[in-house]
Amino acid sequence: MIILNLKTKNCMQHLLLKPTFDSFALIEGEITTYNTFRIDGYIHKNFYEDAPLKDYSSWGDLREFCFHIIRGKRTPLNFRFILSLPKEEFEAFLIDQEIPSLSHSDIQGLYLNFKYDGTNLQCITGTSLNIFTMDKTLENVWDNYARKFFLNKEIDFESL
Repeated sequence: MIILNLKTKNCMQHLLLKPTFDSFALIEGEITTYNTFRIDGYIHKNFYEDAPLKDYSSWGDLREFCFHIIRGKRTPLNFRFILSLPKEEFEAFLIDQEIPSLSHSDIQGLYLNFKYDGTNLQCITGTSLNIFTMDKTLENVWDNYARKFFLNKEIDFESL
């Protein structure tokens, strides 16, 4: 787990106006403006005739909705979004990052937790496994991946 202090304006453009995070799954979110809006990203498959295969909506599916709530003359009081690399990408991630000790089914989530408190914007990385292990390889690799992702997308940050 690492904490990245993000430059608010720069990151907000990537989060709300650009497709930078669109492929990530939105696990949950909460935005507080004149009301508190909570979003459960879990897809209710019985709503659809042809149910999607994925369990969570992508950030891209909900980005514009969240932007609509946030935009205006006043900044939100706070918000938080929990994004995860989609489960469909876990296997490729393990192969690309050369982690043969885990299977994609061992991973519950690879998270980017965005948190804005009205002044500061942070991203806290996290991992969750379906198995018990003392091995921190996945956590360290995910932290490095997140740093590189932000650098490659030119999202300004400071590490704590």
